[in-house]
Amino acid sequence: MTDTRDAILEAALIHVPFDGWSDEALRAAALDVDIDIATARALFPRGGVDLALAFHRRGDAALAARLAADDLSHLRFRDRIATAVRYRIEAAEDRELVRRGTTLFALPPHTADGARAIWGTSDLIWTALGDTSTDGNWYTKRATLSGVYSATVLFWLGDDSPDAIATWAFLDRRIDDVMQVERVKGALRKNPLGRVLMAGPDALLSCLRAPGPGGQADLPGYAPPAREG
Repeated sequence: MTDTRDAILEAALIHVPFDGWSDEALRAAALDVDIDIATARALFPRGGVDLALAFHRRGDAALAARLAADDLSHLRFRDRIATAVRYRIEAAEDRELVRRGTTLFALPPHTADGARAIWGTSDLIWTALGDTSTDGNWYTKRATLSGVYSATVLFWLGDDSPDAIATWAFLDRRIDDVMQVERVKGALRKNPLGRVLMAGPDALLSCLRAPGPGGQADLPGYAPPAREG
């Protein structure tokens, strides 16, 4: 069924700019590849939403392959993160496809799906870059990167600079902002008064645990990756 699913998704891409990630795009794609609509709906039960999520996962898979193929060890760690975010955006293929997805996941019934998709991308990046945290840092790293990634995608959607140079400059600034926050937190922990101020947040985060081998976690917002059938 994976080949059939991929064929429908590929065929849908030419319809999404006109019909959005919708049932109409799903029906048109099924017709294009001569697959009955009942089979298409079985593969994408929620229609356009499942199509959009499949497209997002395809971008994540392209990112994973590129990170596996490229050696980023010569870069500073913050530059590895920036490079990974850039790779993921470049894997998006077409701004209009992403714009339509952003519109879909902004709707209240689908915001949780969009948040899980972005979380999954952030988790992929941290994991691929060798993150081994098991405490609250597992959560905060992914939550922070989710914010950076989301903001950069939105900037990219409106960027008309050559080769998206303005987007990559924006991304660097956002990561620098995050690094500055981490430096402030580090300085607070070294200061007697700062340690008192950070005691509460640190105690809360220390209760959180990253997902174990079985894929379970007590982290808010964690969702196991979807399985392809």
